[in-house]
Amino acid sequence: MSDKNPTACLLVIGNEVLSGRTQDANIRFLATGLGAIGIPLREVRVIPDVAQIIIDTVNEVRAKFDYVFTTGGIGPTHDDITSECVAAAFGVAWEPQPEAWARMERSYRPGEFNAARQRMATMPRGAKLIDNAMSVAPGFQIGNVYVMAGVPRVMQSMWEWLAPRLKGGKPIMSRTVHVAGLAEGVIAAPLAGVQAKYPDLDIGSYPFYRPGANGVAIVAKGTDAAAAEAAIEEVAAIITGFGKVPMPGEPDS
Repeated sequence: MSDKNPTACLLVIGNEVLSGRTQDANIRFLATGLGAIGIPLREVRVIPDVAQIIIDTVNEVRAKFDYVFTTGGIGPTHDDITSECVAAAFGVAWEPQPEAWARMERSYRPGEFNAARQRMATMPRGAKLIDNAMSVAPGFQIGNVYVMAGVPRVMQSMWEWLAPRLKGGKPIMSRTVHVAGLAEGVIAAPLAGVQAKYPDLDIGSYPFYRPGANGVAIVAKGTDAAAAEAAIEEVAAIITGFGKVPMPGEPDS
């Protein structure tokens, strides 16, 4: 990896997300967690349980990003095909992972470690395990691809184990100011000037709508906390120039 912060992509895998049956709860959690250890999440894709799409997408993004994380599709049912597809993407065998197999076999009574459950201990050859405190069934890593559960509580437990083991960069810092009674379009031009002055920051404007208090929040993000502070101070001065009162932080929900 270069001296710059490594980058990440998240693949959310599952027909249930695309159909609307399941609302994804992992994107925000991972984006926040990755930012805290200096690995900005640069892209998220939601893809179906279709083998060739998973294989092609994994190969595309693992060549483009330093880290690729996947959620979903590592359970015991017929449509849980993420693991075997990742094996195909890397061109390696999909086979019992000795440590995962032994752990899972010990956790069930004789005869209960059936073929469906054995799928959760079958992984790409050479995979390293990602542990979690919620379930005996682990996730895994191969190359720069980290395969985790789709169930939020299990995924979060995997993340807690994994995060300290990742090589990140400078943490992504965020500073925010908001204002009521000022439309986003009014400050767009001066805000563009602030962005031009601080090219290494991501400066975004986010309208909010509250009963009697519509307005906009401005967020500056980057690895330089001092620059983010300075940028937000300039935004606050712009807001004051329009005769409004800038307020630090996010608006009340």
